[in-house]
Amino acid sequence: MEHFDDFLTAARAQADAQRLLLVFVDIDEVAGGDTNEGGFLTPKMCVDKTPDEITSFADLIAEAANTGQAWSLIFAASLAGKGEQAPSSTDANKPLDAMIAGINTGMIQQYLVFDKQGGILSLTANDEG
Repeated sequence: MEHFDDFLTAARAQADAQRLLLVFVDIDEVAGGDTNEGGFLTPKMCVDKTPDEITSFADLIAEAANTGQAWSLIFAASLAGKGEQAPSSTDANKPLDAMIAGINTGMIQQYLVFDKQGGILSLTANDEG
């Protein structure tokens, strides 16, 4: 998997219907550093959608731009339903809250991370202590 659109394709191909969990974050730079050297991730907005509600990464980005929120990365996960029935938005609330809590505490290894061009990234949490 190299791009967000690959993530969409994989989600659509699952036997059980999926709901995608997306958290848009900004990177707050470490004092004296830059975003390439690390920083703090700040969740800015989140959304849950079925794969069919997202036509492409470009359409998702256009929708995100309409919010006026600045963001740098998208953290993504998928919630499986049963058969053709995708989980509801209500079903997604607790997992989205857990994603945000995980991002805030640096527990990010279980999520896919995409940049503004839709490319997949590998991030590691730094211990401050």
